Amino acid sequence: MTIEERIASAERRLASKFAEIDAIACYNQEKVLNAFREECIALRHFASSTGYGYGDEGRDALGRVYARAFGAERAIVSPVLLSGTHSLTVALFGVLRPGDKVLCISGMPYDTLQGVIWGKGNGSLSDFGISFEAIPLNDNGKIDLAATERALASSAYAMVYIQRSRGYELRDSFTIEEIGVVCSRVRGCGFRGCIFVDNCYGEFAERREPTDVGADLIVGSLIKNPGGGLAPTGGYIAGKEKYILQCENRLTAPSVGGEIGSYAYGYQLFYQGFFLAPHVVAQALKGALLIGQCMSELGYENYPSVDRLPPDLTRAVRFDTQKQLTDFIQSVQEVSPVDSYVRLEAWDMPGYDCKVIMAAGTFNAGASIELSADAPIREPYVAYFQGGLTYEHCRIAVREILKKLVP
Repeated sequence: MTIEERIASAERRLASKFAEIDAIACYNQEKVLNAFREECIALRHFASSTGYGYGDEGRDALGRVYARAFGAERAIVSPVLLSGTHSLTVALFGVLRPGDKVLCISGMPYDTLQGVIWGKGNGSLSDFGISFEAIPLNDNGKIDLAATERALASSAYAMVYIQRSRGYELRDSFTIEEIGVVCSRVRGCGFRGCIFVDNCYGEFAERREPTDVGADLIVGSLIKNPGGGLAPTGGYIAGKEKYILQCENRLTAPSVGGEIGSYAYGYQLFYQGFFLAPHVVAQALKGALLIGQCMSELGYENYPSVDRLPPDLTRAVRFDTQKQLTDFIQSVQEVSPVDSYVRLEAWDMPGYDCKVIMAAGTFNAGASIELSADAPIREPYVAYFQGGLTYEHCRIAVREILKKLVP
């Protein structure tokens, strides 16, 4: 069987899943369109602002559009939020106070957040007297509801924290249905604090967001799903108004909150990227399914199963050796539109406790809504593949990757 025949066969097997993803994209596109229409978005909202940014209509309306689309009361959408980790940090420090306790029920948080939580002498939550406890996932890689209920019964927590995506773990990401069940069980324990969801990589993968099923705050990066490949930087925080107001005070200052914040380059790419995001996410999800199907047929263990719709952008592929891992990552770089000629090397990326190799031949530096892949250099050797602005690019990439893997 030729490479092209393998890919065509995989596409036939995935046809029903592709149709479901297209239906989700259509639903989410209408949801986003309605948010634009309800907020009467006009050309003036794309204009730049300077100085304090008092009365910046573009900034304020962009937050309202996100809030409507995500089923939230209020949202911050800002280029001043520099990454997913930064957005999460602003939200955590906005809501939490010295002496508060956080219960993370989705296992260990993502690597770059661990220094934010437990760092010593670097201004971490720990330095401010905020404790953060993590409950391991159960043997099936799911949230341990019994352990969660026991913990909530034994101590008072200000926040329950959930990471939707897998991070650098070999497990499935959590679906909206699973997050909804967890939120219901947590509230059933009498918990009245903040249910906080790291929503990175998950936006528009399903018809609903965590804020639609009981989460109080969701946080993400604009160079992932919601930026649609156009937003050049930024992050968002969306949810209950009382928590967003606290986050605004941390983003700027308690005396001015969300009243200030200018952006001299204008907001068109942020609006346009969000409008395109449901379609772009669908393209990336179909690309992730295609490579998953092809890798499965070659005998490579990968998550999530191709028998189900992916709950977020990321696909984890396991390799036997470090060389296989790095060769795969290099293959992704070679089919990128930018820096395709670069020979990758693992390096000590800030925020990680081991070397990381990353393929990101992207228009926006490090944008994982664009076709990209990365991996920590440690056992088990797992590559994390994500993104793709067009399915056609994903398909070409899969073809070139298979050429190196198929005997």
